[in-house]
Amino acid sequence: MAIEVKVPSVGESITSGILASWRVSDGDYVKRDQPIFDLETDKITSEGLASSNGRISLKVDEGEEVEIGQVVAEIDESADSSGDGSGSKKEQSESEKAGEKAPSAKEEKDPSEKETGHPLSPAARRAAEESNVDVSGIKGSGKDGRVTKNDVLEAVKKQQDEEGEPEKQEASREKESSGKPEAPRASEQGERTTRKKLSPMRRRIAERLVASQRETATLTTFNEVDLSTVKTMRARYQDRFVDKYGIKLGFMSFFIKASVHALKEVPAVNAQLDGDTLVQNHFHDISVAVSTDKGLLVPVIRDCDRLSYAEIEKRIADVAERAKEGKIQFDELEGGVFTITNGGIFGSMLSTPVINPPQSAILGMHAIQDRPVVVGGEVKIRPIMQLALSYDHRIIDGREAVTFLRNIKEALEDPARILLEL
Repeated sequence: MAIEVKVPSVGESITSGILASWRVSDGDYVKRDQPIFDLETDKITSEGLASSNGRISLKVDEGEEVEIGQVVAEIDESADSSGDGSGSKKEQSESEKAGEKAPSAKEEKDPSEKETGHPLSPAARRAAEESNVDVSGIKGSGKDGRVTKNDVLEAVKKQQDEEGEPEKQEASREKESSGKPEAPRASEQGERTTRKKLSPMRRRIAERLVASQRETATLTTFNEVDLSTVKTMRARYQDRFVDKYGIKLGFMSFFIKASVHALKEVPAVNAQLDGDTLVQNHFHDISVAVSTDKGLLVPVIRDCDRLSYAEIEKRIADVAERAKEGKIQFDELEGGVFTITNGGIFGSMLSTPVINPPQSAILGMHAIQDRPVVVGGEVKIRPIMQLALSYDHRIIDGREAVTFLRNIKEALEDPARILLEL
């Protein structure tokens, strides 16, 4: 019995994605709940699992856009895990009793294989039909000589080049007779441009950035913070912190705690618009931007007002690692009330971060730089970081934004304020 493998639902707002890669090959024997493909959507990358034990038959190629619920493979539950998967032992035994050899799956050729001598993948078959290319001479690069979509596209390109060769030779003779030097061809110089379709995640990031700029009245206010006390605390207690909690004490836990402190002091920043309704939040779920190979993800650290520094550091490390591995879950990206992004890890000295809707504000951290500052009438060298707060001016006034950022600055320069709730 063949069991259909469908693209799983990964969130109510997600309707399609890209089948980024197969983790198995056509004809492999798979086990129930085994990861068999990676699905890249506009928000996350998730795994597709085998729904049962059996031999798998792939229906779409890597890189194809697929709909949620679409059948992308079938699993033959009757297939044996040994040999070439030509059928169950019971079927083979009954066939042998009848004096017939059990038919092998490799002996059953689809129409395209009979014509070409090579099996075609579904996407390759469609590409061949659309381009009217002669597939009889195509050598497949896939498993067991399977002709892939890329093989067909390469054949189309080669055919087009061959058809245009006489014109190229004629043009070359004309240039030689004119005595003018021939400019090097693009193939000799290397490609001047390449074109690549945006991934669903990158398209979604682009849409959200444009929507944020279009739908919010964004304004940014700046300040700078002296991180001498924070750096001294980290240096003094780092070893004991690691010994007790098994994780390093980073800067981000201080910034999250300072942000929670500021949100309590200036509740207007912990609010958002829902149409013509102002929604005031009374919880403190902080979003932390994480850079991955496929784009920026912003997982949420829940209930930061109730967490210790160690718990915050552990949760940051966990979501950051899973985000980079493509294992973050959809619900972990939703529900934050305020975002912190750290461009300083890339060396940024100052920037204006973009609000993460439906939130109303975002804090930008930047690189720490030793600078001369006046302290008590004396010039001293201190580790200074520039801070930037972008906010939606529709619901946050300038006074509130400046006060909020000053509260963060004061909490970082004197962390005891957080412990004493001052």
